[in-house]
Amino acid sequence: MSERKTIVWFVLIAFGVSWPLFLLPLAFGASAQVRQWVALAAWSAAMWGPGLAAIVTTRFVAGQSLGMLNLGRLGPRRPYLWAWLLPPALAIVTGLITWALGAGQLDWTFAAIREAMAQAPGGQRVPPEIVVAIQIVFSLTLAPLFNCLFALDEELGWRGFLLPRLLPSGQWRAILLSGAIWGVWHAPAILQGHNYPGQPVLGVFMMVIFCLLLGTIFSWLYLQTRSPWTPTLAHGSLNATAGLSMLFLKDVDLVIGGTVTSAIGWIGLAAFVGWLVLNRRL
Repeated sequence: MSERKTIVWFVLIAFGVSWPLFLLPLAFGASAQVRQWVALAAWSAAMWGPGLAAIVTTRFVAGQSLGMLNLGRLGPRRPYLWAWLLPPALAIVTGLITWALGAGQLDWTFAAIREAMAQAPGGQRVPPEIVVAIQIVFSLTLAPLFNCLFALDEELGWRGFLLPRLLPSGQWRAILLSGAIWGVWHAPAILQGHNYPGQPVLGVFMMVIFCLLLGTIFSWLYLQTRSPWTPTLAHGSLNATAGLSMLFLKDVDLVIGGTVTSAIGWIGLAAFVGWLVLNRRL
């Protein structure tokens, strides 16, 4: 079977598994609380669509060994340091630019956390500063490793399978096409208000741009090691720290700023991609 048909099969399986699960919460529209729990379970399962597609396509469509996915390979060590530390650095940069542009206000009183703790049993006795400190330490240490359990399902597909299959068409074409497909894959979740609340349609296009930028960085990490574990660690670190700056900000429109997925978040991503290009790392 040709490489193009293999890629088509991968995309069909990835979308065919994930999209119905992304849409499942819509069948529980009567109760917001029930819909929220269904979304948590269904969307967690949906994340395995790309990874499952990579395994099925490699073994049963292409007829190749699963060793082709390089799960047993780690590669050089230095890219793992980039994978761990770059996402929190981008989150901090996003927060600083959001504040500098007036798209959010600094909140040293941690009002949102105080309100949340006030509703929890015994929460009023816990200083919000302690909660913030624990969240920061956990986000920078254990959370990226824990999140790898969930990030591998995506990265095994997008970078472990799709990117290498597209590379014969040219590196930049492979990077951009895999990033665009990754962005469109999120569409059913974004249309339900995920990441860009209040702007579901615009959010789909914003997610594609975000995935093009972030996918370039994840692809660079993969190409440094030829292992899906580096983008997996970066993905896990991103999920742990993307909203880190929101601990210190208030009155922020998440479409505009505050998190790495926002329009302001693109600034740091684009700057790093530009640095990679100027230094011929891609």
